[in-house]
Formats: sequence, C-alpha cells, structure tokens
Amino acid sequence: MAFIELTPSQRKEKRAQAHHLEPVVLIGGDGLTPAVVKETDAALTAHGLIKVRVFSDERSTREIFFSTLADQLNAAPIQHIGKLLVLWRPIAPKEKTEREDRKPGPKIVKLLKFSKSGNHRPQVKKIRVLGNERIAAGGELKRARSRVTSVKKTASE
Repeated sequence: MAFIELTPSQRKEKRAQAHHLEPVVLIGGDGLTPAVVKETDAALTAHGLIKVRVFSDERSTREIFFSTLADQLNAAPIQHIGKLLVLWRPIAPKEKTEREDRKPGPKIVKLLKFSKSGNHRPQVKKIRVLGNERIAAGGELKRARSRVTSVKKTASE
C-alpha cells in the first residue's frame, strides 16, 4: 500500500492539531515489531492523528520507521521532529446498526414539587416516562392521546 499524500497546507493544519497530543505508541529497543505495527494501526483507527515516540538515537533508523509505518498502514507522514513521528489516517465513518434506527426508550424525569410556604426544600421525585406517556402541568403522569383531526380534514380525505 502507498501512503496518503497531502498538500503542504493540509500537512501544516495536521501539525497544528498534533501539537498538543501525547505519544500513544512507543518504539523501543526491539525496533519495528509486528506488535508495534498492530498497536499503531489500532491507534490510527481510533484517533486518526497520532504521535509515535522512537527510542533510537540514529536518525536514519527513525526515518526508516517513519516511512515503513506510513507505507504499511496507508497513513500520511505528517512530521518527523527529533524522536517524535506524527502520522495521520482519516477515520472511517461508523456503520449504522439496527439499534441506532430504533426510537428512544423510557426516560427518567426529575419532578420538583415546591412547598407552599417557601420555607422548606422542594421535594424531588423521579418518574419513569414511557414513549406513550407525558407529564401534565401539575406533575402528574398521563397517557398521550391520539391527535384529534378536524372534521373538514377527514371529510376531504
């Protein structure tokens, strides 16, 4: 796979976004192992923009790690400064599941009932409201009624 190529202005924006990030992947003395590649892939999938710290003193080794990671993981190499490598890969949109299409379930609603004298604390009451229920002005729970349509509308249909 080839890595993603960005324009200099896009790369500049990504560098600015990565400025405050902490390294999420550390490459130690063993170098670029399959476990490191797997963790970097997982971090790119989760975050999109990541920093990688390399504990190697040789610049040529760090450059090889940088280009290898970008090539293997189909990521854009953003920046190599010192022992830090910044990589970016766009996050894939999440697929909708059946549960997201469903309507919301019951809600827990807090009702406050104030005292008549005003000297006491209000009473807090938690009520479970189902989809076909509503809370009336007095704080009582009522079933929702079907809407009444006008006689003219039903006659025209």
